[in-house]
Amino acid sequence: MSELILLVVYCAVLGSGVGFLAGLLGIGGGLVIVPILSGILLHLAILPPEQVVIVAIATSLASILFTSTSSAIAHHKNGNVPWDLAPWIMTGVALGALISGFMAALLPEQVVRIIFAVSVVLIAIKMFLSSKNNEPTERTLPNKGVLTTLTTITGGLSAMIGIGGGALLVPLLTFFSLDMKKAIGCASACGIVIALFGSIGYISSGSTYFSLQDGFAGFVYLPALLGIVCTSWFTAPLGAKATNHLPVPTIKKIFSALLLVMSVNMVFG
Repeated sequence: MSELILLVVYCAVLGSGVGFLAGLLGIGGGLVIVPILSGILLHLAILPPEQVVIVAIATSLASILFTSTSSAIAHHKNGNVPWDLAPWIMTGVALGALISGFMAALLPEQVVRIIFAVSVVLIAIKMFLSSKNNEPTERTLPNKGVLTTLTTITGGLSAMIGIGGGALLVPLLTFFSLDMKKAIGCASACGIVIALFGSIGYISSGSTYFSLQDGFAGFVYLPALLGIVCTSWFTAPLGAKATNHLPVPTIKKIFSALLLVMSVNMVFG
């Protein structure tokens, strides 16, 4: 019982930081949750090492459902969600996340770690380089069909590595010259869809491995979920508010630094 209480306390502290970053960067928080929650689960010996990462990913996605909702509401109030594009993007990420949630359970744990680390390192490099470019290249968004196809891939990869999608969607949308703050707002809204459909996949595919009596809904560990969302729901709007007061290059640098730290931690942690 003492381990369970410690777990909830650790996850509540984690959730407070994750919520703020989710609102600030539109990332959902999975980039932070997955490696840190993996460490917590290992430290408290709650699960065998080979099951830790997939449970952390599934629990991360479930928590993002709440965190991204809180963040998206705040961004909508600030006028940062481009609703003319969001439905097309949401369709793509929903399809990709649902497929990925079922497929991830079939992949070896080390493969998931490598996919996570390589993906976020490449994203971090691209985001950091773009933050130093004072002469942005004007590119137009592709047609709605192409955009939906691109975001299907984005949603699938996001669900596979347990993130809300902002780490992939924000660079994608800013590549096509969408305003950074609009891209973050859109990513927050899409994080809800990725988390919902990805969680359905992880809950369904994990139902044969874990039971509700042990505190699991499929691969989602409910005590950890409770600890994260009890604080992240309240700190996400604070991060969203900060987005309107920070320069775009500063946001990009924070974003890229966070990605690099988390990817290194996932590989060597």
